[in-house]
This record gives sequence, structure tokens and C-alpha cells, in this order.
Amino acid sequence: MRKKAAKVLALALAAAMVLSACGGGSSSGGSGNGGASGGAASGSENAGSGDNASSSGVGEASHAITDLVTYESQNNEQEGFLMQNTEKSADLNVLCNVYSPLLEVNNKGQLVPAVATEWGTDDGGLTWTFKLRDDVKWVDYNGNVMADCTAQDWITGLEWVMNFHKNGSNNTSMPSALIAGADDYLQYTKELSPEEAMALDTTKFLEMVGIEAPDDYTLIYHCTQNAPYFDTVCTSACLYPLSQALVDTLGVENMVGMTNEQMWCNGAYIEKEYINSNSKTLVPNPEYWDKDALRFDSVTIRITDATQAYQLFENGEIDHVSLDESTLRAIYDDEGHQYHNNLAEMRPRKYSYQLHLNYSKNNEDGTPDDNWNKAVANEAFRLAWYYGLDLTDYWARYNFIYPLHCENLAYTMKGLLYFSDGTDYADKVVEKLGVPESDGATPRRLNKELFEKYKAQAMEELAAEGVTFPVEADAYIAANSQTALDTYNVLKQIFSESLGDDFVTLNIGTYVSSLSQEVIVPRKQSFQINGWGADYGDPANFVDQERYGYDGAYYAKNYSNINDATDEDLIATYKEFSEMAEKAGEICDDMDARYDAYVDAEVFMLQHALVIPCYYDVSWELTKINDYTKMYAMYGAQNYTYKNWETSVDAYTTEQYDAFKAAAGE
Repeated sequence: MRKKAAKVLALALAAAMVLSACGGGSSSGGSGNGGASGGAASGSENAGSGDNASSSGVGEASHAITDLVTYESQNNEQEGFLMQNTEKSADLNVLCNVYSPLLEVNNKGQLVPAVATEWGTDDGGLTWTFKLRDDVKWVDYNGNVMADCTAQDWITGLEWVMNFHKNGSNNTSMPSALIAGADDYLQYTKELSPEEAMALDTTKFLEMVGIEAPDDYTLIYHCTQNAPYFDTVCTSACLYPLSQALVDTLGVENMVGMTNEQMWCNGAYIEKEYINSNSKTLVPNPEYWDKDALRFDSVTIRITDATQAYQLFENGEIDHVSLDESTLRAIYDDEGHQYHNNLAEMRPRKYSYQLHLNYSKNNEDGTPDDNWNKAVANEAFRLAWYYGLDLTDYWARYNFIYPLHCENLAYTMKGLLYFSDGTDYADKVVEKLGVPESDGATPRRLNKELFEKYKAQAMEELAAEGVTFPVEADAYIAANSQTALDTYNVLKQIFSESLGDDFVTLNIGTYVSSLSQEVIVPRKQSFQINGWGADYGDPANFVDQERYGYDGAYYAKNYSNINDATDEDLIATYKEFSEMAEKAGEICDDMDARYDAYVDAEVFMLQHALVIPCYYDVSWELTKINDYTKMYAMYGAQNYTYKNWETSVDAYTTEQYDAFKAAAGE
């Protein structure tokens, strides 16, 4: 077997993701352990000395901290414990610690062995074979061994993903596109009654789908096309294992709703305690297969907002804090501040954040919001936003020192993909969009002339349809987050100054505990700022999330609700984009040609402002963690695995972090 070498070029294909896919969480202005959105995230032995600042290789890390304490914001609270059933980074950032995949990434974004010790393809990516370790165990909440982890567990996991009535459409897009027969099985189960589908074992699945296990420790996937990037999919939730013995123990009907005390783990940690909206605690799995891995004695993840998090850091109660604008300014402007020389600009998180428009919005009472739905279906209305919104002050909420470091002009994340000549895929999108070069001070997409043109056009066309102005746009934040409120008040001012109070008014609503259940499912939002982190190294994983009529399109189904829109012109535009994306996905013999076709589809989507790129998460922090020792890829669900981290008992200095960055070549 030819072992698949991890290539920095192909697999700096480097997030979450997401949501791994991953949706990176909605933007609310706080920054926790996860994303810039308020929490979809992110030392030598003589920590703090900087003597070993260049050390950043996996296996070289060392702990000064034994019991790590980190945090998330409320809008990124974990809601699920079944990895196959979620595409939310809030869940995956925890679950990646308790489930083990076939392959992992290292701190340079390269693929390395995990449960699979060898892997490869002998036919250009059509067939992939993985040789598995024979010493991986499933353990319960108390660390008791419950079962061996074998190839069958990957078969059970994929059957669960592709069984519509077991898993909905969560995590189906990659297997549907890449694994022979997977989409056929999804459609087959969709036509069954819920009772019939839930009763299925893997027998029919193995008859229909291109996956096999010749023995307990060999796993073979048959792809629909030559997919030289298929091994990158192994880092995403859709190809994680699920113990059949656990399913048999709990019952199929109880799997999605299982708790941390019911799930079985084969990863680095056990989720020992979960207190909703308060904290969760991970402890080492005593049976973990990677005996050389450096793990913490415990990891506690607290729920808090950015202001409280800073106070906790000052008190020594957490080990890092992402800084909101006011705190960052206070430290940066005061050379005598105790943390002035500890400010560290974070590595970009893997999420590309977009302003996702809702094309089938409801009012609070559940009736259609006709005024908004008519307005957002109008292309000139959307393009006025696209060219008119000056988001500089919004970016400053995350990075007031270098706000333009947060500027996002594409949909697909920068650093995920590269053409054969080394050109970044996202840079090619920006080039084809015709965006001007930066002047170092002004957002590159801003165009006053085009904004005024499209605003006037939109107001004329929409007035003729009976739309009243200003159009009210509703956005929602966590009710208990002052940081989120401060950020969205800035956004409200941006809307007023950029678009004009005669055109659009931004209303700030709140939810109590669940953005999904209280806002997204009832469709109350006009838009949501949300981030996507790739599950694997191909543009399909980004672009396909917006396709019209496609079951695996996460944002089309859950945020834009485009499949329920009624405006014929809007639907025609979405269908044209979706056809371009679908045709791009059919090109598999020439990766440059494939990427070019996806670039064209993405450019079309943005030229019609079906989605509006918003920001990259490049914020500032105070930290006792060397981020350059973490797993770091722009795809997959693993970047938040608490394994082989280098830490310090004292906050690292700016000088040390500059050395870490230089050593990483960034």
C-alpha cells in the first residue's frame, strides 16, 4: 500500500468547522475558547522564559499547567453528545476530545496517524484502505472498558449518518458526494417510515454503500470518483466511529438525546461532568490508545462572557482570555498595565464568517414577514448591503489594533486550498471579483457609487411592490451577554451610518438559552452572522452549504431557508449558482480545473450577494497556552483537542508569541 503522505500544500487545506463542518457559532461579539463569535474557537518547561519559544512540534510540548481551565460563551454551549448528529462547533469542540478518528492533524495542519496506523490509495483516490490499531477501547463514563473499537464501529457510524430518520441530514454532504451508494442509501431511508428506518441495522447499508471491513482492523471505502483528498474527510464528524454495542445498550431511539453519563468514549478524555450553561469537565481516558500523548489532569470549560472571562483570568481562575475591544484598548493604551507586554494576536481561527440572509423569515407570531421577505429577495437591496456596509468598527470589536486583519472578502476560508502554482483559492475568488488592492485603511469591498446606485434602485423597485421603508432587520443575541449587546449596538450604528435610517433599521432581539431552538428553527432572524469551518480539504465543503434543493446544504436548509422562498428571480439565481457548483463537483481528474469551476460558482454567489462575507476571527488574547502547539488545520473537527499543548504558569509575553509565530513561519 502506498501510504498517503501529509502534504502541507494539499493539507494546509487546512478549521472547526463548524459548525465542524462546521458551523462556527453565531457572532455575538464575545470570544471564548472557540470562534470569534463568542466562542466558536480556538512553554517550555521553564514557561515564561521564552528559552524554548521555537519549540512547536507535536511531541515536544510540555505542561506547566496540570489542570487547564478555559471557557466558552453562552451561545456556544454544548447541546449534543452524539458526534455524528451535530455540525455545530459548540458540540464538536468538546466531542473531538472524547471520540477518536481514523486520522488526526498536527500543529502544522498535516495528517498524522490516529486509530489508523496506515492508509492509502492505489488507484488515484477511488479506493481507500485504512489499517487500524487493535488496542482501542470504548469506555463508559467511569472509564470502565465496555467494548473493543473495531472497523465495524466506522460502518455503524456511517450508517447512522446516512440513515435519514436516525440522523436527519446532519453530516451527509461529504459521504453523499464521495462514498459510492451513500446518497442512494440516504434517499432509500428517507422513503421509509420512521419506524422502518430506525429498525435498520447495517445489513442493507452494506449491500448499498461502498464501505467494507474484510477483518476487524481493516476498513475500505469506495469513492464515487477519484478523490485524492478523501483522507482529509477522516477528520470530520461524518467519518467518526460509533459503537454498535452502545446503540444496542441505549436503544436507537435514545442515541440523539443521550447525556455525557450515557455516551461511551474512545478518545483522549471522558466528559465527566456537564452542567448546562455553567461548566463541563473532561478527565483523561485511562484506556486511551496514545500512551505518549501529553494530556491535562483535567480540563474545565466554563460558560461566561468576555468581560467576566477577563476578571476570571486576572484572578487566576482561567488560563487564557480573548479580549473584547474595551479591555484590549485599556491594556494596549497603558504602557504601565500589568499585561501590556503580554498581548498576543491569535492565529486565525478556521472559520470564515458570513452574513447569512434569511429568505423565508417569520414574525414573532409565526406568520411570514412579508415586508422583509420581499426586500431581501430583491438583488439591488442585497447589493446595497454588499457594497455599503463598512464593518471596520465591527472588526475593531475583535481586533482594534489591526481591524483589517479581520477583513473577509470570500466565502471559502483563506488557507484551506491551493492551486498547483501555490495560489490560494480564496485569493483567486477575490481576484475574479475584481476587488481593489488594500490602501491599508479602507475596507476593500466598499464602493460608495455602487452602494448609492443599488440603494436607489432597491427603494424604487420595492416601493412598487408595496414594501415599506425603512425595512426592519431583526438580529438576535444571547440575553445575558453584555459583550454581545455592545457588539450589536456597534453593528446597529454601522447599519445606520452605512445604509441610512431611511433604508434599513436594525433591531436587536434576544434569546434565553438556545439560538437554534428560539430563533433559527422558528425563523425569526433577518440574518445571522455565522462561521463555517471546513470538514475536509475541498471547496465543495464550503460552497455546497448554500446549494438550492440539496439535502446536504447546511446553510440553505437551516439559515437562508431558500428552499421555501417564493420569489422567482431569486430562485432562478440560486438555481444557476447551484448548477455551477454541482458541475464543479463533477470535475475530479484535474484539481486546478475543479478549483477554477468552484471559484466561478463562488464568485457568482457573491456577485449576486446571496451571502455576504463578513470577517475572519483574528483577535487578541492573554494566554498561558502556546497556540502554535495545538492541532491546527483549516478543516476537520480536531483543532480543540487538548493534547500535546505547551503551557506556562505565567502569561506568555508578546515577545514570546512573536517568536512562536516566526518559528511557525507565519
